[in-house]
Amino acid sequence: MQLPRRIFLQLAANAAALLSFRQTASAQDAFPSRPIHLIVGFTPGSASDITARLFAKGASDVLGQQVVIETKPGAAGSLAGQYVARAANDGYTLFLFALSTLTTEIISPAPALDVRKDFAPVALLANGTIVLVVNPATNVHSVAELIAFAKSKPEGMLSESTGAGSIPQLAAALFAHRAGIKVTDVFYPGSPQITGDLIAGRITMSFNVSSAVLGQITAGQLTALATAANKRASALPDVPTMAEAGMPDFDTSLWLGLAAPAATPRPVIEKLAAAARKAMQNVDSVETLRKQGYEPLDTGPDAFAAFIQSEIARWSEVIRIGGLKG
Repeated sequence: MQLPRRIFLQLAANAAALLSFRQTASAQDAFPSRPIHLIVGFTPGSASDITARLFAKGASDVLGQQVVIETKPGAAGSLAGQYVARAANDGYTLFLFALSTLTTEIISPAPALDVRKDFAPVALLANGTIVLVVNPATNVHSVAELIAFAKSKPEGMLSESTGAGSIPQLAAALFAHRAGIKVTDVFYPGSPQITGDLIAGRITMSFNVSSAVLGQITAGQLTALATAANKRASALPDVPTMAEAGMPDFDTSLWLGLAAPAATPRPVIEKLAAAARKAMQNVDSVETLRKQGYEPLDTGPDAFAAFIQSEIARWSEVIRIGGLKG
């Protein structure tokens, strides 16, 4: 008996769909079957680079495939984010998502990314301490002294950032607003360049990630005034928090997470999240992170997505208060 053409075509379409589903499911089960590329939006030697290398090493062992790090610095990580957002949603191109990237997009009048739509959150990896440092030549040893120093200079102080909307810029703007002082930003491509100019005296102060300045603090090349967190950093136990220094509610810790292109299959996301958990929670990673002023985090896809929403609300308010524009 010959089937009517309409029924025949429907059966053929169903068979093709079933085959496609089985092939997709098989590909997800086999993931990963080739190297994974992790795109980092900051220069080598930066805080992001340290976390990326720890994740890459641990995840390569867990997944059985090499995680290759590629750096695409610029616009506080936004350029790297755009690259990943356009990549195939198969889990083989990942983004080291930094808080600076989110805040850069919030402050921009024409954002190149919509972090809620362009990415599938995978996991939070680590949370880093931001520390307020100055050049010892200023002879400033406390937050109160820094405020008095700034008020003695009508032209204001030079600070630094890695771009409009970066956490150093937002922290400096919030500090200036709360202290009633003037701070002018100088933009740099990354933390190593900032540290060099701060030591040379070309800029006055810096809200920098602890991993970029710990060595210089220990060597006496920089003076640490306070950490911008709710509690003292394990790597800087003698340095007070901003709250202890007289400025409460000043938590500007730098978090780093892992994201994939939007619509990446959930089974792939789950495998990556499990690999991230094992990579960041192993003894070597925890020890390395804490020596640099970081704490490893253990947050899965759904919790990370909710966290992003809360951070958008929080930093939008800081940008509004500081009167900042991209």
